[in-house]
Amino acid sequence: MRVVVIGAGLGGLSAACHLTGREHDVTVVERAPIPGGRAGVIEAAGYRMDTGPCVMTMPGLLRDVFAAAGADMDDHVTLRPVDPMYRAVYPDGSSLRVRHGREAMTEEIRNVCGPDEAAAFGPFCDWLAELYRLEMPDFIDRNFDSPLDYLTRIGTLVRIVRMGGLRSVHRKVASFFSDERLHKLFSFQAMYAGLSPFDALAIYCVITYMDSVEGVYFPDGGMHRMATGLAAAAAAAGAAFQYGTAVERIEVSRSGGTRGVHLDDGTFIPADAVVANPDLPVAYRDLLDVPTPRVAARGRYSPSCMLWLAGVRGSVPAAATHHNIHFGSEWEGAFTDLLDRGTTMRDPSILVTAPSVSDPTMAPAGGTSLYVLEPAPNLDGGVDWRGERERRRDDLVARVGALGYPVDVEVEHYLDPIDWAEQGMERGTPFALAHTFFQTGAFRAGNRDRRIPGVFFTGSSTTPGVGVPMVLISGRLAAERVRTWERERR
Repeated sequence: MRVVVIGAGLGGLSAACHLTGREHDVTVVERAPIPGGRAGVIEAAGYRMDTGPCVMTMPGLLRDVFAAAGADMDDHVTLRPVDPMYRAVYPDGSSLRVRHGREAMTEEIRNVCGPDEAAAFGPFCDWLAELYRLEMPDFIDRNFDSPLDYLTRIGTLVRIVRMGGLRSVHRKVASFFSDERLHKLFSFQAMYAGLSPFDALAIYCVITYMDSVEGVYFPDGGMHRMATGLAAAAAAAGAAFQYGTAVERIEVSRSGGTRGVHLDDGTFIPADAVVANPDLPVAYRDLLDVPTPRVAARGRYSPSCMLWLAGVRGSVPAAATHHNIHFGSEWEGAFTDLLDRGTTMRDPSILVTAPSVSDPTMAPAGGTSLYVLEPAPNLDGGVDWRGERERRRDDLVARVGALGYPVDVEVEHYLDPIDWAEQGMERGTPFALAHTFFQTGAFRAGNRDRRIPGVFFTGSSTTPGVGVPMVLISGRLAAERVRTWERERR
């Protein structure tokens, strides 16, 4: 079967690896000159700066994608554990390092928060592990055709409810720990799902499991190396790649099925199936003559962010690690600002990642590569991003400097919601549809649409959702849809 994959983001690359591994004739069309999509890279003046995700978890899922293409991940990407995984810094001046391994983390909590909190960490990890064990096979790593599919998993649903999965993330974490610093540390991951920890259901603590229990890793040479490695593996397995070329339209046959894709250079690539990796509502609007599904067209989108990528002269503070979370004094009120009022956070929490701490090749001698992220409302909010761009950038850089990081800039790249929208991300957010209950699993925008047989979707706006692990899974699920379509046509 001839398959065109539109976009060489991580979802598209995952789909390509799974499809070529099953001997499909795969062509990947990417408008950029390199693979990666959101997981791009900027290289200048000796600095290498990842432009997308900066946290890598669940390396086994990445290994599975390489294996699907008949490749060994170790031949393409070298992953190393980041330990400490995070340094959490609090307004009272205290800090806590998130360590790899239960024993090391238990000891860290004992030293910072006391023996009672340390004693709770083991049971908390056990609870997270059981939640993951229940959710992964039945609700994450599978395709849904309808919410009625949940009825076949009713026993698992009941067990998750009994575990407290429908409580809020904040309340569930607080049921284990009394120290507010730990509440923040083990609940901020709800933001990855586009939600406040006070509103997000505890079922999304599965992200905390991936992050804090399975651990954080970093590829030698940066996160973009995942994309170049997957592209090389797919090409070696037989996939063809066309870079610097955009798809203008997917042609669907009136009799049902796809005919192929029209490119911006006027050429046409015939295809029996198409896997689209652009942000799902953008794919519908720009590539298809079909109304966007309601959940994607009118749904609630995650907050966005301001991202400052910089190559700076000087070294990070002695206490700094690869990932540093600086929590603001406001917590619940900050989420009210961001999610309800559509404004930036008062006294915001920010993430300062310094990948050159772990991998010196990310910066020249005497320099540091910085990745600084502050949550921000998406374009549905009330910020005048065009009018306030320069001030917002300067305020963010000033906060970074006040925290002790070097800000003598040699190279920089700043992005806000306007920039994300110009890159093809709906509502100006790189984090896609928020994971509210009715925008998750079988309720999320599907990776197939019965109105357009032969067209399938991958990426963070479809099943199973946001984050590197989820997007890698989405590529496999889309490939499964293609194989099912192939069987149905016979």
